[in-house]
Amino acid sequence: MKLDSLLSEKKFSILERWFNLILESYSADTQSFLKREKDRFDNPVAYEFGQGIEGIYEALLHGMDRDRVSSFLDRIISIRAIQDFSPSGAIAFIFLLKKVIREELEREARENGISEELIELESRIDGLALLSFDIYMKRREKLYEIRVNEVKNRVSGLLRRAGLISELEEKPDPKKRKH
Repeated sequence: MKLDSLLSEKKFSILERWFNLILESYSADTQSFLKREKDRFDNPVAYEFGQGIEGIYEALLHGMDRDRVSSFLDRIISIRAIQDFSPSGAIAFIFLLKKVIREELEREARENGISEELIELESRIDGLALLSFDIYMKRREKLYEIRVNEVKNRVSGLLRRAGLISELEEKPDPKKRKH
């Protein structure tokens, strides 16, 4: 049996195990909530994780269109980037997929001689990890940009209230510089 067929056959088992391993990176209370609540509106995090991992898995099986797989990675990484995860912790979920696949297909890999195909799949997963890191960094940059703008707005408001600057002061237009 070919690797693609095995991965398709075991899709639901692999996705469920992968999802559960991702949830293990959260506290016990959070894990319980994420597993219990099934409604996408009551539990948008679990919903986005589920949609994201399924899309990533399908991309691995049916060709990795970079833009398409990026959107699925972004569903998960955008959540983990604002949570209290280190960069490695935020993207570690990608490597959990390798673990699940190895465990699910261990016997079949030996019996059917699909080790080479499995190595190729793991290389594609490693590529996902690199892409995930890029996405994570963009998300963190955006988060820091938002925070800096918040601080600027607060300081500006304080200065206005203190009477140190006027709201009517014209901001210089960088395009109309004097030469």
